[in-house]
Amino acid sequence: MSAQKKKAFQIEAFKHRVVVDPKYAEKTWKILEHAIHEIYNHNASGLSFEELYRNAYNMVLHKFGEKLYSGLVTTMTSHLKEISNSIEAAQGGLFLDELNRKWAEHNKALQMIRDILMYMDRTFIPNTHKTPVHELGLNLWRDVIIHSHAIQSRLQAILLENVRRERSGEVIDRGLMRSITKMLMDLGPSVYQDDFEKHFLEVSADFYRLESQEFIESCDCGEYLKKAERRLNEEIERVSHYLDTRSEVKITNVVETEMIESHMHRLVQMENSGLINMIVDEKYEDLGRMYCLFRRVSNGLVLIRDVMTSYIRDTGKQLLTDPERLKDPVDFVQHLLDLKDKYDKIITSAFRNDKTFQNALNSSFEYFINLNSRSPEFISLFVDDKLRKGLRGVTEEDVELVLDKVMMLFRYLQEKDVFEKYYKQHLAKRLLSGKSVSDDAERSLIVKLKTECGYQFTSKLEGMFTDMKTSQDTMQGFHASHGSDIGDGPMLSVQVLTTGSWPTQPITTCNLPAEILGICEKFRNYYLGTHTGRRLSWQTNMGTADLKATFGKGQKHELNVSTYQMCVLMLFNDADQLSYKEIEQVTEIPTSDLKRCLQSLACVKGKNVLRKEPMSKDIVDTDTFLFNDKYTSKFFKVKIGTVAAQRESEPENQETRQRVEEDRKPQIEAAIVRIMKARRVLDHNNIVAEVTKQLQSRFLPNPVVIKKRIESLIEREFLERDKGDRKLYRYLA
Repeated sequence: MSAQKKKAFQIEAFKHRVVVDPKYAEKTWKILEHAIHEIYNHNASGLSFEELYRNAYNMVLHKFGEKLYSGLVTTMTSHLKEISNSIEAAQGGLFLDELNRKWAEHNKALQMIRDILMYMDRTFIPNTHKTPVHELGLNLWRDVIIHSHAIQSRLQAILLENVRRERSGEVIDRGLMRSITKMLMDLGPSVYQDDFEKHFLEVSADFYRLESQEFIESCDCGEYLKKAERRLNEEIERVSHYLDTRSEVKITNVVETEMIESHMHRLVQMENSGLINMIVDEKYEDLGRMYCLFRRVSNGLVLIRDVMTSYIRDTGKQLLTDPERLKDPVDFVQHLLDLKDKYDKIITSAFRNDKTFQNALNSSFEYFINLNSRSPEFISLFVDDKLRKGLRGVTEEDVELVLDKVMMLFRYLQEKDVFEKYYKQHLAKRLLSGKSVSDDAERSLIVKLKTECGYQFTSKLEGMFTDMKTSQDTMQGFHASHGSDIGDGPMLSVQVLTTGSWPTQPITTCNLPAEILGICEKFRNYYLGTHTGRRLSWQTNMGTADLKATFGKGQKHELNVSTYQMCVLMLFNDADQLSYKEIEQVTEIPTSDLKRCLQSLACVKGKNVLRKEPMSKDIVDTDTFLFNDKYTSKFFKVKIGTVAAQRESEPENQETRQRVEEDRKPQIEAAIVRIMKARRVLDHNNIVAEVTKQLQSRFLPNPVVIKKRIESLIEREFLERDKGDRKLYRYLA
């Protein structure tokens, strides 16, 4: 069989040519143009959208897309011109209604036209970079209608007039306003901004400039702020109802600038109603409103803070220079605390606990509290008053509250070591006289001081409590071993104090009555017999005594007195009348203490167990004293306190200051040595800065004193000056 010859198959192009009707494009466009007219004339119900879509599809397919697109532009423009004439013809309030209605119709028509021309939208338009149908419809509406001279100016004027009417309290159609502004936004951000928002902001600025001027002339600060707040809220509400959300920042900026920023200095300083008056009258609501409004503008809060700080400093200075206030340290400190509470409340409730305001308040208090060199003493006296009697019957929470307030004032003190000096003296008196309201409160304050300043600050204070406990055990031992020897003689209770822990007291001579000397000697022998290497010296100025006294008609009382008062009263067992000089000679009590002691025994009503001749408030060297046998009291136990030295006299204050300055010297030297040991070489200015930094938690060292301490250390060969640079110091190991 012979192999068959293979044939190759080939597909050839279709030879028959499709001839398109020359009038095809025109005919098809006429159908589509008619459909567009019908859509705009609301007769779309009879149209076949499927057929129309196919016609538009074929036109694009047969390369007549350009004709279709240009025809669409011409037809839509023609219809929009008719619509424009209709809108222009609308009278008065009907203008916006007509515009809104025609806009809604145009959008509906545009949707239908886009559906018919969908194929052109998808293929021809992207390829030729023309504007899509929907966007084209919006652009034509913008150019033919919105930017028509007659409509553009009229629309703008009516929208701004509606806003003005609403600001004046009239009710407007917010729904219609929203539709119109949304139309402008739909036409593009620039249309909304150029045709409405820009003019709206300009008109608003003029409106609020005039209104704020009227308000500032006729209202006080509180009323003005209320009106400004209301206007601000109205604008925010207006935006939410019918403006673009991005307009909120712009319009609130206008209100803030015109109503607040332009007048903020005048508002703050306004006579009888400005910031200072609000603070004085505690107008928390107005202050809160001022804070909220001023924080919206540049430097608003800085202005409030500066004016408030200046006022607080001035008030503090006045308080410190008021001689009446300074007479009573407890009242003075209480007034400080009341002031702090007042400002704290303002900052918490009106200034939203703003940290910058809190810091400004703290720096102001620190500034003026340290203007008074006696502030540490006064704060200690306040604590003393509270822990003696002021906290009696108060709950534990309230005690802690008072102690926390005291600690707050303590933190402001630059001379914390001066406070420590006075606090130690006052604590010693409380412990020794048994007059402290609560041991827990005492210990709580010491814990707070320890937390604030460290162990070194409170170690001696804690030592004082230890001595009190040890003394109780010592007395139990003494009574156990000498109880039978004492018999009916005076009962003795001794507190043995460690010299280093307690405030140094000058050892004052005082001649104790013979009855007391005997038992004191027995205690001395007992104590030195149980402890080796110790020395006892009696501090008679710190003791108390209970005396049984019989007055006229056999009336008996138990008198609670100081040791000095006991020494004076015991003299009247052997004499009815004694002169001041005689008492001073026999007892040898220091003059100032003796005068205070006699004053409390003879010049205090209800406690005058002695009579003084001549009768007067003050004690002089020529006075004579008699036992007052006519003394009566409804109480069996009568406590006769010494007329307290509420605050130190000027010489005493100077003496305390001197002791503090002496105590500071070794602390400054220790700091210098610590720093130089670490640095080895350092210049003078840096040493001063470092020493100040290290010691500022206790006190602010004086640069002059630091220089003197450096000189002293150089003399003692701890440091040496650099040979080349006199201001440079070297540490000598």
